[in-house]
Amino acid sequence: MSRTARPDDLVAFSVPTDPRLAPDGSTVAFVVQTTTKRHDGYRHAIWSAPADGSAPARRLTIGWRHDIAPRWSPDGRSLAFISDRRTAVEEAAGEGERREDAMQVHLLPADGGEARRLTDLPRGVDDFAWSPDGTRLAVISSSLGPTRKEDGRLRGKPRDPAQDAPLASDYRYMDRLGYQFNGRGFLDGPPAQLWIVDVASGAARRVTSGDAPVESPAWSPDGRSVAFASDRDPGRDLRWASDIWVVDVDAPAPKPRRITGGGRRLFFAPAWLPDGARVAALGHRFPVSAGNRSDVWLFAADGSDATAAGGENLTARHDLMIGAGINSDVTIGEEPRLLVVEDGRSILFVAPLRGVQVAWRLDVATGDVTCVTDRSRTLSACDAVVTGDGSARVAVVASSATELPEVRSGVLAAAAGATRAGGRRAARSAAATVAAGTADEASIDLTAVSDLNRAALEGIVLSDPVELDWEVDGRTIQGWWYPPLDADGTPAPLPGPMVLQIHGGPMTAYGRAPFWEWQVLAGAGMGVLAANPRGSDGYGQDFADANVRDWGAGPAADCLAGVDLLVATGRADPARLGVTGGSYGGYLTSWIVGHDDRFAAAITCRSVNDLAVLMGTGDIAGPQFGAMYFGAQPWEEPDLYREQSPLTYAAEIRTPLLIQHAEQDLRTTIAQAELLFTTLRTLRRPVRLMRVPGESHELTRSGTPFRRVENMVQVRDWFAHFLVAGRRRLPRKPAVRAGL
Repeated sequence: MSRTARPDDLVAFSVPTDPRLAPDGSTVAFVVQTTTKRHDGYRHAIWSAPADGSAPARRLTIGWRHDIAPRWSPDGRSLAFISDRRTAVEEAAGEGERREDAMQVHLLPADGGEARRLTDLPRGVDDFAWSPDGTRLAVISSSLGPTRKEDGRLRGKPRDPAQDAPLASDYRYMDRLGYQFNGRGFLDGPPAQLWIVDVASGAARRVTSGDAPVESPAWSPDGRSVAFASDRDPGRDLRWASDIWVVDVDAPAPKPRRITGGGRRLFFAPAWLPDGARVAALGHRFPVSAGNRSDVWLFAADGSDATAAGGENLTARHDLMIGAGINSDVTIGEEPRLLVVEDGRSILFVAPLRGVQVAWRLDVATGDVTCVTDRSRTLSACDAVVTGDGSARVAVVASSATELPEVRSGVLAAAAGATRAGGRRAARSAAATVAAGTADEASIDLTAVSDLNRAALEGIVLSDPVELDWEVDGRTIQGWWYPPLDADGTPAPLPGPMVLQIHGGPMTAYGRAPFWEWQVLAGAGMGVLAANPRGSDGYGQDFADANVRDWGAGPAADCLAGVDLLVATGRADPARLGVTGGSYGGYLTSWIVGHDDRFAAAITCRSVNDLAVLMGTGDIAGPQFGAMYFGAQPWEEPDLYREQSPLTYAAEIRTPLLIQHAEQDLRTTIAQAELLFTTLRTLRRPVRLMRVPGESHELTRSGTPFRRVENMVQVRDWFAHFLVAGRRRLPRKPAVRAGL
């Protein structure tokens, strides 16, 4: 019997990430995330499948807790990965969970056999990359010494005190900003550095040092140097920036050299070209605005481009938002990568095309870009290798509004086969592709190589969204309407209840990706409108900048025009409207109900209600964010910050409002929720505060599974109470809750 989506479906999903192709392109390895039996955490295992889909995917590791980051050796005979399995096979029960060195690199023979641990760094491993000859690994670790004894000495770590010794100080002292991060807490201890590990012996030596963390190691083609991203400026806590550095790892005293430069800048994700003379990177030099578009750049590896105007911006003329993502509460967002193919003639990357993440091919010589996948599914991860005939085997994680993420693979023909101007076909410009909203002719046919969620989705009817456009202030606003369903999955009568959903960021986007909360609402008889107002990512630089010094009125008008469209076309009942959003979407929810009384109910999640508090607390605290979006700090233009803060208009809020906030949120701290709740309760308005313990700003995306499920239950029930049942008073508190 068919049914609609439920909150507890979430715990049955298997979510793939990080696909990595074997060097010959025959096999793809990937990570699969599942939920624990008690719904109190996640497990991660390594899986593999033939890249042509000729056989089912199979599990390679047990995933006792976390097996992640599969990376093939250059000869394809070994698969390295990071795992905390030592806490199960090497330590007494429970002892390993207290250790800093749980996550280590392991090697698994490709032809079968047991994995063996390779590294034993005192503070574990965060990331790694194989050297081209397969004899060494570049490893990122916050260890200072190769052994526990040496690491403890270099850290000045005191010996474990006697059991009856007086307690030592647990005070923290901060001289710089950036001392905490959402989801991680306080950033205690030394930052991650670059290490080189011998694969045969496991011997490790540290190559970099200092107070700046290192990330994204990439070997040069000759195996002598490693490029990495790091902000090594002494004033890095007062800015957001990053440079690409290159270090000769075999030098007697390795000294990194900076290869990027030019004022305020942020470059990351380095990738070498085969000539070994150039390094590609994503990034930009900061404009005085908010929507900072990342482009593909080339820099000389010898550092000669580390000047104010150095480097070549290959995608400067294309208004693509490379590195942007599409929001989802199922598909896991991954870091952007540059994939160098065809002997360095082309670079593949992922960027949005009207609400869908698609793959693009960049011609390094000309700067032309070609869209090579269609808009049927959004891509959250991508890998590629060049095969013997010159084509590229591509593996992706793909999903859509009605399809959960799965691994897919296909072949991209070599660019040399395409014709261009002067006898060869000229690629359509990125602007023309975006305007057309379709892929270019040379699309990859992506075949499914995993089928992880067939059983979880069996019998569930999902709402298939309708893509919409509307005009506000001369801008085209894009959105998606999810029609409401009856309990058996058949279409519900229209006009019906409808909930407006607003994304965070502000510079993120909704699109063609699965959102289970929306399916739960649609399955409970409430339509959903997901809108991308001005300031959203993926629509070009000018659109991203359009909310500078205007977080409230302009973006609110964009969203409300979409609501007006659905009402005017008979799809939404104007008497049964709801609004919700998280982070910046929570800000805009609070703003809207302080300026507009059309909504019968609202939920503001992890919201921003006082902009001055946002700029001075949590991991955003500092001078950068406020300057980017408002051109001033709170103490420089207090009237502007007051005018743009929803709290200023709280006295006008009469819409029944649920305020959701996680207690460990270090992005928008819980003071934001407390301020609004205190104000509204003092005014005797219909308001409820829902505090979620033990969770960060990422509650709805990567929070503990049982809390994610409960959050969906409360969102569904709050709106059903007011929009479906038509109640006016606050609902009863849930029977099972903390504080009983």
